[in-house]
Amino acid sequence: MTRILTRSDLRALLELESCITALSDGFRGAASAVAGQRVRTDLPFSGTATALIPGVLPGIEAYTVKVNAKFPGARPALRGVICLHSGRNGELLALMDSATVTAWRTGLAAALGTHLLAVPSPADGTVLGVIGAGAQAELMVRGLRVMRRHGKLVVHDTDPDRAAAFASRHGGRVLASATEIASAADIVLLATWSRSPLLRLADTRPGQHFTSLGADEPGKQELSADLLESAFLVVDDRDLAADTGALAAAGLAASAAEATLSDVLRGDHPGRTTATARSVYAPVGLPWQDLALAWAAYRQAERLDIGQQVDLLS
Repeated sequence: MTRILTRSDLRALLELESCITALSDGFRGAASAVAGQRVRTDLPFSGTATALIPGVLPGIEAYTVKVNAKFPGARPALRGVICLHSGRNGELLALMDSATVTAWRTGLAAALGTHLLAVPSPADGTVLGVIGAGAQAELMVRGLRVMRRHGKLVVHDTDPDRAAAFASRHGGRVLASATEIASAADIVLLATWSRSPLLRLADTRPGQHFTSLGADEPGKQELSADLLESAFLVVDDRDLAADTGALAAAGLAASAAEATLSDVLRGDHPGRTTATARSVYAPVGLPWQDLALAWAAYRQAERLDIGQQVDLLS
């Protein structure tokens, strides 16, 4: 039997703290996992097709295959499915909404990287800035609140109504541009569809941290080359970042990244060593992250009997 897990099912099953723990454990153990692949292609339509295979982690006898459609003009802009297969016999254990899992694993992994790399919060909290008020930014802010306190929140989005709704949910205020966000905030979270830099070195100041999620496929760019080169730069995978991520968009080599988040979590790199440095976390997203959350959701669904079960072989 295959368990079908919809968006509402997944929202009932996923829990912030346990997902952050699963992702943290995954980053520590990912070096021993089978290398994942991202396959991405343009379409004769106004979107792209992406597949991430296989999501594998040590200790989990299952793997994921994810297929996403990315259509920037649609709402939601990302739709697809994650297939969770048994590692014993290939049985299709579950089919689940990929947009929800992707938002959770991307946003919470980004929150984890932000927490590890940003300057520790003072007693009154830092000012948190958000550029791009979508689903991934929502999970970044929620996840970051689990790990550290922040004070004021400022937000900008090309859709004023979406920015206003985000500010209302999180007790923040709307600013008119990305550069205004950078001027006001100590930590800046970017999750946009931008194809040209939103922020350059001149827009920033020492000690700030930036997490950029938008440069996840060729042609997308949120931060300029001079900002990336001047910052303590951490990625999730050097080669992937140089092939399709933030490094590729800025014309930088894999060596421009000083560390991966796995290096920092395992203690192989000390991370930020000075409060005056700029820091950047610029992940692309890795297949094992899908498995980390899909497996947690599936096991909880089995315990609670959530989701419809179907026999696809009948």
